Amino acid sequence: MTRPASFKYFKTSPEIIRLAVMLYIRFPLSLRNVEDLLHERGIDVSHETVRYWWNRFGPMFAAEIRRKRVQQLRAFSKWKWHVDEVFVKVNGKRQYLWRAVDHEGEVLEAVVTKRRNKAAALKFLRKSMKRHGNAEKIVTDRFASYTAALRELGALEKQRTGGWLNNRVENSHLPFR
Repeated sequence: MTRPASFKYFKTSPEIIRLAVMLYIRFPLSLRNVEDLLHERGIDVSHETVRYWWNRFGPMFAAEIRRKRVQQLRAFSKWKWHVDEVFVKVNGKRQYLWRAVDHEGEVLEAVVTKRRNKAAALKFLRKSMKRHGNAEKIVTDRFASYTAALRELGALEKQRTGGWLNNRVENSHLPFR
């Protein structure tokens, strides 16, 4: 739960703020629609107030939801990652974006590096494992740096490769989903 100190100087209760932000995020509603829904429940706030709450508390609520989701997924027996790297241009220079996606397509971790080698793969996998724990299976393409990095981490037996196994992460690279 979010800390009460973050709601310290607000006259409105944290439950109402959470309700307004979740209504706006969860359903395809405009700020004025959220204002109307709250007004029907006897809560008189303007749409600008809802927008301010969304800007202020939205990232905090999203981090809380993400943290709870990861804790639930760690207990899930089929905790599987799909990892891949893709070329991106950052300030006109070619960089490599390493991404880990869970079995539902949710992006777990993303790291940008200058090189595409074992050291970069190791950095990416260590950061991912430190933040999200160990995966039961890690699905990769046939890139040799993953094999070398997983061998060094002692997790080579968890690696799976093959045709179309890594489509989950490949599809998350697309600009439109």
